[in-house]
This record gives sequence, C-alpha cells and structure tokens, in this order.
Amino acid sequence: MHVQSVRVQHFSDPACPWAYSARPFHARLKWRFGDQLHWQLVTIGLSETAVDYERRGYTPQRQVASQRTFRDRFGMPFALRVKPRMAGTARACRAIIAVREQAPDRADAALRALQLMQFTTDHLLDVDDHVREALHGVSGIDADAATDRIDDPEIVALYQADKERARSAAGTAIEAQDRHSTSDGPVRYTAPSIIFEHDGASIVAGGFQPFEAYDLALANLAPDLERRPAPASAAEVLAAFPDGLTTAEVASVLRPSDLVDADRVAAEEELLGLVAAGEATREPLGRTPCGACRPPSPPRRAGTSARSRAPRSRRRPASSPSGCRWCCRRR
Repeated sequence: MHVQSVRVQHFSDPACPWAYSARPFHARLKWRFGDQLHWQLVTIGLSETAVDYERRGYTPQRQVASQRTFRDRFGMPFALRVKPRMAGTARACRAIIAVREQAPDRADAALRALQLMQFTTDHLLDVDDHVREALHGVSGIDADAATDRIDDPEIVALYQADKERARSAAGTAIEAQDRHSTSDGPVRYTAPSIIFEHDGASIVAGGFQPFEAYDLALANLAPDLERRPAPASAAEVLAAFPDGLTTAEVASVLRPSDLVDADRVAAEEELLGLVAAGEATREPLGRTPCGACRPPSPPRRAGTSARSRAPRSRRRPASSPSGCRWCCRRR
C-alpha cells in the first residue's frame, strides 16, 4: 500500500510559551501520523537582543505572571522563576539551526531542550554556555560544535533566511484569523504556526491551535493518511518518544478519542505506577516537584521502591501542579 507523506513547516521560537504549551497537541499529532509527516523547523527569531523585549514592555516579572496562566491552562511544566533579566532569542535560534545542519531530524529535540531550559530554569537563551549545557542533554548531536557555530556566517545566513520565511505571512490564513504578529514590522507567523503541504496544496494552521485543528486540516489535505489508534498504556507512549514527554503530553497522546479530554491526573498516576514498578524513573525540572520518566539504568540511580499500582482515582483537586511538572523519557 502506498503511504502518503505530508510536509510540515513548523514555525517556532524557544521563548514562546504558546509554542511550548502546544507540545501536547504536537505529541498527539506525531503519535497518530508518525513518519507520514515530514517536519521542517523554521526558527522565528522573536528578538535579537534583550533590549527588543524591553522596548515592548516585557519584564521577567511580567513573564512569570503570564506563565502561571499557561501552566494551569495547558499543563506544561513552568518553574515560575523570575529570571535575572530579559534575553534575546537570536543566539538560541542559531544554535538550533546549527543542530539542524548537523542532523535535521534532531532540530525539534534541540528546540525542546531550550524550551525546557527557558521555562524551568534560571538560564538565559542569549548566554552561550547556558545554551550549550541544554543541548548537551540532546542525544545524537554534537552540542559543543553546534554552540560554537552560533556566529558562523553560514549559520547566520540561514537564520536570516528563516526570519524572512517567518515574516512572509501577509495575505495568508493566519492573517485572516488574526493569529499573526507585526511586532517587528512585517506580517509574521506566530509560534507555533504550521503549514501542511501535500500534492501541490497547502493548509495553514496559524499560531496556537488545538489538536483538532491539525487533524481537520490533514483530513482535508490528505484523507488517505494512515491513522494510528490511541495507545493502550503510558508505557507504550514512552516507548514511542525516546526524547521524553511531560505528563501533559502523555495525557494528550493517551486520549482514547478526540471527543475525550486529556486526563493529566490519570496519566500521572499511571506514570507513578511505572516508576514504582521499576519501569521508569523521574528527573527534576528546575526546583519544582517535577521529573522525567524513563526505563531505569541500574544501578545509576536509586528509584522508588517497587509497589503495586494504585487504582486510578477520578477525584481531582482544583489543580494538579505535580501532574504538570513531570518529564517522561525512556532510555
């Protein structure tokens, strides 16, 4: 059987909380369609320097205040730390492009590492040593080589090309939906805009969109794509995402139907069961009670003692902060 493929242009920036908060929807998209989607990351370059943000009225305190809303609404981990100052994103974007030049399929993993650094630590996106440290956690790349190329003229030229591509949204669907930005002049694709392209046709999902918008776009653009059924367990999800997933992402992938909401509390309980059974571990993100889950690598770390999984409780607290602050990863 001939399997169709769809090109996916993904516009993003490691400092955008909307892009970071869309991770659960993108995880579900990748689970459902897998290798039929060919992703290409385009870096936006939201700001060249910290001064650009300051001129727009941004402050570290204002950032933290908004992050609380993102955390509570979408469930991705935010440490709610007030950073020492604002930071531009250009250097981090160029590091991602350097990774993209090394290994195109690892660009999104580099973006993810820098997003986690941005939203769960004190580190800054315009400090090369901080970027280098974050990229050291990405497998399959040379983090030092990527960071060392931030000022390489070839990388700078590719970054400028990405910026121009991101600022070519005039007259497209994103402008019609008012999901665009003109923060630095031209009509720009906001993060995490996606353009699906197939057989000479394209559909723009501009800015932040729910999973169902992506699914509807693909159903119209390429209706013959194979659709993978929902997974049977969190363990199955972890096995499919070796770079790791937060609880919110696992919960999104686990949804048995698009008509059923993600259940972060149940996902967290199942992940805790995997930890207790020795099938996964968790690692902290920032100072918050969050962690990463992955198959253990004995005897590197003493995990929790084995126990049987507790039955799922359907009673929810008003919010579930610990459920929003886990990163799940398999070895």
